[in-house]
Amino acid sequence: MKPRTGIWLTGARGSVATTAVTGAAALTAGLHPPTGMITETPPFADVPLPPLDTLVFGGHDTTSCPLPKRAEALAEGGVLPHGLPAALHAELAAADAAIRPGGPAPHDPRTEDELIAAFAADLTAFTREHGLARTVVVNVASTEPAPSSPDDPLPPSSLYAAAALRAGCPYVNFTPSTGLHHPRLADAARTAGVPYAGRDGKTGQTLLRSVLAPMFAQRALAVRAWSGTNLLGGGDGAALADPGAAAAKNAGKERVLADTLGALPAGDVHIDDVPALGDWKTAWDHIAFDGFLGSRMVLQTIWQGCDSALAAPLVLDLARLMARAHETGVTGPVDGLGFYFKDPDTGPSGLPDQWRALLALADRL
Repeated sequence: MKPRTGIWLTGARGSVATTAVTGAAALTAGLHPPTGMITETPPFADVPLPPLDTLVFGGHDTTSCPLPKRAEALAEGGVLPHGLPAALHAELAAADAAIRPGGPAPHDPRTEDELIAAFAADLTAFTREHGLARTVVVNVASTEPAPSSPDDPLPPSSLYAAAALRAGCPYVNFTPSTGLHHPRLADAARTAGVPYAGRDGKTGQTLLRSVLAPMFAQRALAVRAWSGTNLLGGGDGAALADPGAAAAKNAGKERVLADTLGALPAGDVHIDDVPALGDWKTAWDHIAFDGFLGSRMVLQTIWQGCDSALAAPLVLDLARLMARAHETGVTGPVDGLGFYFKDPDTGPSGLPDQWRALLALADRL
């Protein structure tokens, strides 16, 4: 019997998690090709990653809507193919049965350490009950505001991250939330002996920025201003209506430009909640730049896509890569995964350089 690998999703009943679980089941059943999964392309053919049919899903969530019903709602919104949730009902129900209540709930009497211990116990029980070789924790929950002070209570993302460390699980932060980046977790992250990666998955506007910014830099074209607008609905739109959450999101978008261009150009990124868009989003960029002899020019881009469908294959990629990294004894921030993140722990910011670093990681694994 082939060893099995757990994927524990924080935010397990959200759109990204539901799409990832449904997608893994659909690929295993041969119902759809692995479009968007980099680990299923030729450069990774010789990397002994956990096969898709050996992945077992569970997670934490604060909502109670079961995965089969959540998948049906996504199909109605055009995110998933019609009929797919019904065809995969058994697989979705099995994953839903492994989801445990998240937290902390309002007025939860438990201390931070008690919450961390409870979440870690859920992870340990999941790994043991399913006979898993290892479990990778991936945070795909809604974006939270960054703490205003290191002395504030740990935000939920950091409680879950600390639980992953305590349970000896590799950890991926696919969101802009604090997670392992909280200063109070620095010592634990350094000594836990597990690989980790983050943060904030690069799926749309910032993916395009990481391609275009190196072009301007390499062609010696002076960028005077780079402004952007995001229109999105669903859970992300509602979460990012909070100014603190939007600021956490925009920090990664700005880092790509500042690192690549040497300084952050003038201009802001606005995020607007448009509930009618559901799980779809539109991102618009306006780039003002100077050419030879000061000639002033403009490049505008429009990106329209479904964030869950863009993110889900990356979540599966990262979980498989982190499982393999853990198997080979890698610890700490994993070099070579910046290709997937707006605000990576290590490595360059430009997508071509990040791609080369990812291929180098594949060779090491």
